[in-house]
Amino acid sequence: MRLTTEQMDRACGTVLATATGDALGAGYEFGTARVGPDGPQMIGGGLGGFAKGEWTDDTTMAWCVLDVASTGVDLRSDEALDEIARRFRTWYESGPSDIGNQTRKVLRAGGADPTGATLTAISDELHARTGHTAGNGSLMRTAPVALRHLDDPTALTQAAVAVSRLTHADPRAGEACALWSHAIRHAVLTAQIDVRVGLQYLETEAAEYWSERIVEAEAGPPGRFTPNGWVVTALQAAWSAIHHTPVPQDDPRQHLEDALAAAIAIGDDTDTVAAIAGGLLGARWGASAVPARWRRILHGYPGLTGERLVELAHLAATGGRSTHHGWPELDHLPYAGYNRGAVLVRHPFDEGVWLGNVTALDDLPERITAVVSLCLVGYAQVPEGVEHVVFRLIDEPAAESNRNLAFILRDVAATVGALRDEGHEVLVHCVAAQSRTPAVGIAYAMLRGVDYETASKGVCSALPSASPNPGFVRFLARGLGSR
Repeated sequence: MRLTTEQMDRACGTVLATATGDALGAGYEFGTARVGPDGPQMIGGGLGGFAKGEWTDDTTMAWCVLDVASTGVDLRSDEALDEIARRFRTWYESGPSDIGNQTRKVLRAGGADPTGATLTAISDELHARTGHTAGNGSLMRTAPVALRHLDDPTALTQAAVAVSRLTHADPRAGEACALWSHAIRHAVLTAQIDVRVGLQYLETEAAEYWSERIVEAEAGPPGRFTPNGWVVTALQAAWSAIHHTPVPQDDPRQHLEDALAAAIAIGDDTDTVAAIAGGLLGARWGASAVPARWRRILHGYPGLTGERLVELAHLAATGGRSTHHGWPELDHLPYAGYNRGAVLVRHPFDEGVWLGNVTALDDLPERITAVVSLCLVGYAQVPEGVEHVVFRLIDEPAAESNRNLAFILRDVAATVGALRDEGHEVLVHCVAAQSRTPAVGIAYAMLRGVDYETASKGVCSALPSASPNPGFVRFLARGLGSR
C-alpha cells in the first residue's frame, strides 16, 4: 500500500506515541509518584527504576514485533512468529527490571531458543491450566501489527491474535488486540478515531461482548477503570481517556497530550494504559504531533531512540521498503542533485544559531553541538556525540502536507531556544536551505521577540537562496500563536 505523506506521519506516530505514553507513565506506575498540577512529566523511576524518558517492557515488546514487521514479513507466518519469539527471549535473558508475571512464566518455560509454536503451546497450556491469561501484556504491544497489515484487515485480525497468543492465550486478549489494531489502522488511513471499526471482524459473541464494554467506557469517567491489569479494563481505560478528552479547536493535536495525561491520571498500570492509548492517539495525530521535549529524551531497550522507532515504523508500513532516497537504511542520503556546495551562515539575530543545508553536515564545525534537521538524513550524517533532533516538516504549501504546521513551527523554534539555553551552538538545516530552514529561522527570531517583517528580512538576506513556501509564509505572517 502506498501511503500519502499524511498517512505516513500517522503510521510513524503510532509507535512513537506508544513509546511516549509508556515513558511518560512509567514514573507513576502503581502509585510510585503523584501527578503534579502541571500534569505528568517524564520523571523516570517507577517500578523498574527507569531513567527519564526511558520506555518500559511495553515498548520493548512492541519493538520486538516492530523489528520483525519492518522486514516486510507476514506477521501470521511461522517465520515472523519465530523471530518475535527469539527477540522476546533475548530481552528476557537481559534481565529486565520490569516484566509482566504472565509473560515471565511463558518466556521462562520457552527455553533458550524458542519458536513461535513453542511459546504458543506454552501459552495455551497455561490458559488451559489456570484460566487466567487475560492480562494487558499483549494489548500493550499490538500497535506494530496494524502497520504491517494496513492493506489487509483480515490478515491484520489473524496476525493480532497470533502475536497475542505467543504469551496471552485467553481469547479476550486476542480480541482486544484485534480491536485496537483495527482502530489504529483506521486512524492511520482515514485520520478518524473509531474503536468500533474492528467489531465486524470478531465472532458474534465477541462483538456483542466488546460493544457492551465500549459503551461502558464511554458512559462514565476514565477513573472508573482501575485496577486495569486485566486486558478488558486496560482497553476500557485507554478508550475512556481518549473518548472523554475534548479536542481543542485552536490546536487539535493537543488532544494527544491531553488524552495521555488523562490516561495516566487513571492510575494503577499507568505506563501500559498510556502506551495503549498512545498507539491510537499517534495513529490519529501523527509523529509530528509528539512534542520534542519528550522526543529528545525518549529511549529504551535495546539501546534505541524514539527516532529509530519511527524509522522502523516507516519500513513496517511500506512492507520493508525504504524511500527512493534510501532512508532510513543509507548512512548518507544522496541529495547531491539538490545542492551546489555547503550553505552555513549565522542566524542574523543569534550568533549561536547556524542556518544551512544538508551538505553542511559533511564538514560540521566542532563548535556546533546540536543539529535540528527539517528533512530526512542518513543514519551517519550527523556526527556522533552531536545532539540530533528531527522534525517532520514537508516543503509543500498545501495544508494537508503539514496538518500540524502551527505546532511544528512553534515546537522547532522552542527546541532551538531550549538547546541554546542549555549552551549548545545549533545548526538548523533542510536539504537546500531555501524554504524550511528560513521559515524556522524566522519562527525562532519571532519567538525571541523579533517582529515578522524584521525577522523575515533579516533571515532571507542571510541565506543566499531563501524563499519560504507560501504556506509557511501565511502562517508566520499571522504570528506564532500562544500554544
